[in-house]
Amino acid sequence: MQNLGVIDGKTELIGLFATPIRHSLSPTMHNLAFKKLGLNYAYMAFEVGNEELADVIKGMKALNIRGFNVSMPNKTKILPFLDELDDSAKLTGSVNTVVNENGRFIGHNTDGRGYIRNLKEHGFDIRGKKMTLIGSGGAATSIAIQSAVEGIAEISIFARQDEFYSKAVENARIINEEIKQFSVKANVYPLENKEQLKKEIASSDILTNATGVGMKPLEGLSVIDDPQVLRPDLIVTDVIYSPPKSKLLQQAEAVGATAINGLGMMLWQGALAFEMWTGQQMPVEYIQEKMFRDTGTGTAAQFEMIKS
Repeated sequence: MQNLGVIDGKTELIGLFATPIRHSLSPTMHNLAFKKLGLNYAYMAFEVGNEELADVIKGMKALNIRGFNVSMPNKTKILPFLDELDDSAKLTGSVNTVVNENGRFIGHNTDGRGYIRNLKEHGFDIRGKKMTLIGSGGAATSIAIQSAVEGIAEISIFARQDEFYSKAVENARIINEEIKQFSVKANVYPLENKEQLKKEIASSDILTNATGVGMKPLEGLSVIDDPQVLRPDLIVTDVIYSPPKSKLLQQAEAVGATAINGLGMMLWQGALAFEMWTGQQMPVEYIQEKMFRDTGTGTAAQFEMIKS
């Protein structure tokens, strides 16, 4: 008998641990998929930061939860609390998906694959291209590593000169020294070096913001001070999907550039996690039909619930 969204004694819990988190579309997406397939799961979001993370993971293991997602700022901080990492998590040093395998919490990272799939859905192939990537956190790391694995020719990483800058340096080292299937060149620069940023964007095919700049509490801000560094033939992407059109994407559209928000990345990384937890493929077309609508612009897929 199909479960139609009713919680009962056999319902299995999937969680999402991040802060801020109340904007997330993941609970809506996954619960729609569970209901469509008649799966007895429930997905809930919890406001969890670094300070609470250890206690939360301990509690989830005690409850034998089936699995969960983690997002900013927990993607790297969760590593010591897991029993094992798959290759994607080991290579990126960050986790966004955890699966309970017979009491062992296994960390995975589906962010990079979700990002690449989103680009492909928009008709863009990164092979042989150059990217300017802003960020050094979990999402930025996943995008950098997966882009190298997928055959990007060059990637210039910009990060603030703070305690996390060393992560950007390490990401470049991994790309230059450990990813052997393609000849990829990775560079690292301080984000404070605006002239270098301008130079790298000018020679790039794609610009990616993998930071939280543009979403709450930084809504209305952009990683780009001077929008004139953007141009019509540049692909501009943002991991942010709330708001659907960040200031960066507004700047991109103003100069005629293609602007792609993070909704597709969220959808495809979620589809990979969904299959790990349930053993079934997410009904992606159904989710797109119920949650997203195409606005006819580069950002595509502004989101809204379509009432049935």
